Amino acid sequence: MVLLRKTFIWGMMCCVLVLVSCGTKRKMAVGQETATESTPMWHTCLIQNARATLSLGDNQISANVTMQTVRDSMLVISVMPLLGLEIARFEATPFELTGFNKLEGTYATTTYAELNRNLVPTINWDVLQQLCTAELPTGDKSARLVYTLGDKTVELSVIYPVRKLDVPVKVNKQNTSRYKKIDITKWL
Repeated sequence: MVLLRKTFIWGMMCCVLVLVSCGTKRKMAVGQETATESTPMWHTCLIQNARATLSLGDNQISANVTMQTVRDSMLVISVMPLLGLEIARFEATPFELTGFNKLEGTYATTTYAELNRNLVPTINWDVLQQLCTAELPTGDKSARLVYTLGDKTVELSVIYPVRKLDVPVKVNKQNTSRYKKIDITKWL
């Protein structure tokens, strides 16, 4: 149970850090990159088995993630570190963010304004959508995001497999009636 709890906590941290990293400047070997403002030419995007690695100081953890996006509407990130079993789920719309801890049966919802209270620069939907569809200026093969949160340096690396455009995706909102809501504002 301790291993499952640690894995879930990592999954939730990965989801939150994906969000946090979206609003930061990306440090790359070639120089600073920023998100582009363009209209995608697709309606849905599916990226299965992307490899996400999160580093915080000397600690590093990796997991497979599936990212499903409906343009300008909703995206779902599923964290599956063990045998394809979804232990954490993250849902985002242009207005709110929701994270599910499937092991403990809990969830938390927040708005971008609440999340951005202590973050500089802020997170926005457009950059999050670009991250989850491999459309950041870093390219469609990988993304490496380095930023600071308080006094900590956090690095998130994502290796993208081939993305599938305009294919059916399952982005239905998770039924919250089976989960206990927790308040995450104290952590923000």
